[in-house]
Amino acid sequence: MNENTLNSLGYPQIQKNVADCALSYLGKRYARELKPMVDAHLIEIRLEETAEAAALIRFGASIPLPSLDGMETIMDLLGTGYLFSERDFSHLAQFLRSCAQLMKYMEGKSGAAPTVSRYAASMILIEPLLSEIERCIHSGRIQDQASKELIRIRKKITVNAERMKRKLDSLVSKHRSIMQEYVISQRGGRTVLPIKKEFRKQVKGSVLDESGSGQTVYIEPVELVSLQMELAALQAEESREEMRILGDLTSLAESYNREIALNTETVGVLDFLFAKAKYAATMDGRTVRVNTQGHINLQRARHPFMGSSMVPLDFAIGRTYSSLIITGPNTGGKTVALKTLGLLTLMMQSGLLIPVEEGGEMAVYNEVAVDIGDGQSLEQALSTFSAHIRNMIGILEQANTSTLVLIDEMASGTDPGEGVGLSIAMLEELHSRGATVVATTHFGEIKHFAAATPGFENARMEFDTVSLQPLYRLRIGEAGESYAYSIALKLGMPQRIIERSKSLSDQNISRDRTLGFTSPPLETPALTPAKSIAESVSPAELSRKNQSKQSKDSIGLHKKTTPRESDTPAPAKNFRKGDRVYAAYLNQSGIVCDVEDSRGNIGVMLRGRKVKIHKKRLTLHISANELYPGDDYDLDIVLETKENRKKRKLMGRKHVEGLQIELPSEE
Repeated sequence: MNENTLNSLGYPQIQKNVADCALSYLGKRYARELKPMVDAHLIEIRLEETAEAAALIRFGASIPLPSLDGMETIMDLLGTGYLFSERDFSHLAQFLRSCAQLMKYMEGKSGAAPTVSRYAASMILIEPLLSEIERCIHSGRIQDQASKELIRIRKKITVNAERMKRKLDSLVSKHRSIMQEYVISQRGGRTVLPIKKEFRKQVKGSVLDESGSGQTVYIEPVELVSLQMELAALQAEESREEMRILGDLTSLAESYNREIALNTETVGVLDFLFAKAKYAATMDGRTVRVNTQGHINLQRARHPFMGSSMVPLDFAIGRTYSSLIITGPNTGGKTVALKTLGLLTLMMQSGLLIPVEEGGEMAVYNEVAVDIGDGQSLEQALSTFSAHIRNMIGILEQANTSTLVLIDEMASGTDPGEGVGLSIAMLEELHSRGATVVATTHFGEIKHFAAATPGFENARMEFDTVSLQPLYRLRIGEAGESYAYSIALKLGMPQRIIERSKSLSDQNISRDRTLGFTSPPLETPALTPAKSIAESVSPAELSRKNQSKQSKDSIGLHKKTTPRESDTPAPAKNFRKGDRVYAAYLNQSGIVCDVEDSRGNIGVMLRGRKVKIHKKRLTLHISANELYPGDDYDLDIVLETKENRKKRKLMGRKHVEGLQIELPSEE
């Protein structure tokens, strides 16, 4: 997955949260290295493992996982010739004992957690090494019974210590009156007596040190010299024997290098697995079904960082539509919905349980591509629009049937007309490549495009129009509004400014936006009424007919100028019910079914769906008078379905070019 995607959706925080739940250095390392997978079968296995571990924790099981204390050093140095210390072997012995406990525990859980138990079953008991370490080392010290030679040496050291003690008691009693204090001291590993400086000549021996004030000298009595030399020799001999014993233990441990490494790795994997389960418990994570067909169906989904404070999200895509356009007011939760879907997808593909209702379904994607945030950069001199374009270029390079594309605020950062046109072209391209697309926008043109285009669907974030507060609930199948006027009025904007703004919006849609957003209107010769109703004219057909008309104009058959040839745009026409109109930005034509409202929006029937489109976006294709000669036609009858028309049993049938059209009978 792209690093920009992971960072934009907050995936590094997921890695950190899982690592915080791990106990061992290895479990934490695996958590920090966690990445989404693309193999659906492997993802299912990882989800099943995590679900089993979560079930064990949910039922109150206390898993005896080894902590791996000290094992990191051992694993790094094992086999390098390094001589391990008594402390190292104490850690190793504790690890081997914990492995045996874990294997026994998980054997009893094989019925409830078969997948997890198989990990523990793969571990190896290393009894010979554990027994030898316990025989030689206890509480961080080499035992006397580690070797016969060590027993002999330590016995001699004990005898020497007893002789020295008796000699010291005798010397202290003899020199008590001239000693600065009645304490036996050590200097350089040698036993000395603290004698007052003025009496130093009364004691036979060597001065090894002097106090800071100079009032005390530390003398090694000549009677102790031979005993101390003998003790030093015995201690050196003891140290050599201990090194030999540690060397033998190190060699024995190295002979089990593979088994120790296997056990360590397995414990790390189990620790990581139970860390995922613990993290799932913190957010009530559940498993989901996995597919590779792009089907997503989630109930009560929540963002893992928001928890119970978030209004649950119901989301579905991938069956009847693969592109979803989300609209709604600012701060209404559109971006949160995008990030929730994206992050839950990454988590699921990482083998993590996600906070959704039971029975959810999610798709596996090879890539999750996002364009979230304005991406401005002063260092790289990137504007908001430039950053969006670079992101979109990168998305196009990887978009295919296994790509999830998340786009926040389409058509932002540039001229609205051009931005809307570019956005619709992008959506069409992504849809043609089979990508799953979820995008947010404020622009009505994109909503109309989604409503009229197969494979697209609208959705909105619910908004309380009374309290003017977002409800953060996603409703699929409906287009929303931005509620800019209502929100501005609530925040204190003067009423007169709101009214003036509405007036400008209704009357003045800028010419630049119109030219940048729509194609020039196409003018075609009039068709017969029957064919006009029965046939949905394609853009290619319109272009062919337009070229035919232009050729007629060139030979003098038609003298009027087409809109493309005119230097000034034609004034807006008043449309009436029954007119056939063409919406260039949707690349579709339809029938006017509702007259113009106060804002200039006209109801148009496109492919069986009623859509509101501003009159500036429409071009008259064929007038109602041409389509339905006479004054008594009934538009409701014209717009009825074929089945309803049959039921009405209208009299008179006319056949044109193989297409059957029913017309009112003539009395």
